[in-house]
Amino acid sequence: MSHMQPPQDRPQDRAWWHGATIYQIYPRSFADSNGDGIGDLPGITAHLDHVASLGVEAIWLSPFFRSPMADFGYDVSDYCDVDPIFGTLADFDALVARAHALGVKVIIDQVWAHTSDRHPWFEESRASRDNPRADWYVWHDPKPDGSPPNNWQSVFGGPAWTWDARRRQYYMHNFLKEQPQVNGHHPAVQQAFLDVARFWLERGIDGFRIDAINFMMFDPGFRDNPPAPLDDGIPRTRPFDYQLHTYNQSHEAIPGFLERIRALFDSYDARFTVAEVGGADSDREMKLFTAEGRRLHSAYGFDFLYAPGLTPVVVAEAVEKWPEQDGVGWPSWAFENHDAPRAISRWVAPEQARAFARMKMLLLASLRGNIFLYYGEELGLTQVDVPFEDLQDPEAIANWPRTLSRDGARTPMPWQAEAPNLGFSTARPWLPIGDDHGALAVDRQERDPHALLHWTRDVLALRKAHPALLTGDIRIVAADDAMLAIERRGANETMLCVFNLSPEPQRWAPEQPDQWQTVAETATQGWHFDGYGALIAKRTGEA
Repeated sequence: MSHMQPPQDRPQDRAWWHGATIYQIYPRSFADSNGDGIGDLPGITAHLDHVASLGVEAIWLSPFFRSPMADFGYDVSDYCDVDPIFGTLADFDALVARAHALGVKVIIDQVWAHTSDRHPWFEESRASRDNPRADWYVWHDPKPDGSPPNNWQSVFGGPAWTWDARRRQYYMHNFLKEQPQVNGHHPAVQQAFLDVARFWLERGIDGFRIDAINFMMFDPGFRDNPPAPLDDGIPRTRPFDYQLHTYNQSHEAIPGFLERIRALFDSYDARFTVAEVGGADSDREMKLFTAEGRRLHSAYGFDFLYAPGLTPVVVAEAVEKWPEQDGVGWPSWAFENHDAPRAISRWVAPEQARAFARMKMLLLASLRGNIFLYYGEELGLTQVDVPFEDLQDPEAIANWPRTLSRDGARTPMPWQAEAPNLGFSTARPWLPIGDDHGALAVDRQERDPHALLHWTRDVLALRKAHPALLTGDIRIVAADDAMLAIERRGANETMLCVFNLSPEPQRWAPEQPDQWQTVAETATQGWHFDGYGALIAKRTGEA
C-alpha cells in the first residue's frame, strides 16, 4: 500500500458482527493433526494464530458433526456431537477457547433442511406410520400407478422422492437420498432444532451459519412445480434446472421460524446468525429472512459465487439490491466458498492471477456488509483439476463431466512449501494438492513482503480503520465496461473506491481529483490504472 492512516477507534455501540470479516474453514482440508490425511479440529486449533493474524473477527466452521459423510458432513446423524474423523467435543471446546483467547469468534454451520438417513430421528420415522416421529420427515403415498407423488426433482439429479418399503411410502429429499427432508412445519421438529441451537450456544459458540434454510419448508399440498421458461438463459445439466421451484421450497412460514431462532439468540449476549440462500428467488428471500430486525442478522447468496465474470455491472447490481433503508437487512458477501470454484480460476487467466487477486481483495473489503474469506483465499489459491478417479464430491461424480467438481475448491491448505504434502498432513491427503500450491504456501508468503498474504492483512486493517468502509452507506459512482467506482460514507468520512475490472490499462478520475488522498492502491499511477489496478482514497478536509 502507498501508506496507511492510523486506525480510528471503532464506535463502541457497533455489534461485533456488523461489518465483520468472517473466515470460512472447511475442516477436512485445513490441517491434519493425527496423520490420517483428513483435516480435524485440533489441526484447526494449532493454526488459529495464522487466522487471527489476518485481522478477521470470526471463523465459520463447515460441518464437523457426526455424519456418514455421504455429502461430507452436510448429512448429519447427530447434531450434538463431533464426528470421530474430526475429534471430540473436548477438542471443539479447546478450539473455541483458543479462538476466544485470540479475539476470534466462532460460527458453526447448521444444516436444518435435512438430516442423514442414519439419524435416529429418521430411523424411528421410517419404522412405521404411527411412531412418535412418524411425521418428522416428509412422507407421501405413491400415485395409483406406483410413481412418485409429484414432479419435484433433487438438486443432485433425479426425483426428490425415494421409495421406502417399510412404510410403503416415498420420502422426500431435495439433495441426496441419504439426506431425507425434515418436516419443517412440525412444531416438534422446530423445537428439536432450537434445542440443538441451545446446546451449542451453551458451549460458547458465537453464531450460526444456517445452510439452505429456504429448503426447510414446502407446500403441504404437494403441487407439481411448473416448468422453467425455456428462454431463461440458465444452463441445464440436471432435471432440477427444468423447473421453477415454486412448491418444494421457500414456504411462507419459514420467516416465522426464523423469528424463533432470533429470539433464542437474543437471549444470549452478542450472538450472530447468517443464512445461506440460493436459487432464482434468493434476493427476495434474503431480504425476507433478515427483515425488521427480528429475523436473522444477515444473509448471503450466490451473486458472486456463480457469476461467470466479475464485472462492474455484476457488482453494481448486487450491492444496489441492499440499500440503507429501514426494514432492509444487512447483507453478507463471498467471492469463494466450498460450493463454488476458486474465483481466480473462474474469472481470470493464470498470467493475470496476481494482479487480479490484489484488486479482488480490495474490492471485497470495500463492500457494504459482512465479508467472507474462504480458507486459502488470502494466499490466492487456484482451483485444482481433480481427476475423476480422485473425485469425492457426489454431485460431480453423478453428473460427470458436466458439473464442475466442488472438490477442486476443497483441496488441502498449503502451509509449508518444502514439507511433505505441503505441511497439511504426514499421510496422503483425502484430495490431491494443487500443482501450483507449493509456490503459494503460507511460509513462503510470510517471507515475501509483497505477497497476497501481507496485502490481505493490510486491506483488512484498512477496512477496520475506516468506519465508512466498515459500516457506512454505499453508492455506485460509475460502472461501465471496465471501471467500477464506489463511494462509502459514514462517521464523518467519505471513501472513494475505484477498480479496473479489465486486463487493459484505464484512466478514471473523479470530478475533483485534488480533493482525494489515496490511502491504498495496487497497480496504479495517480488516476491511471494498470490492468486490475485499484485504489481507495479518502476525501480530504473531513474529520
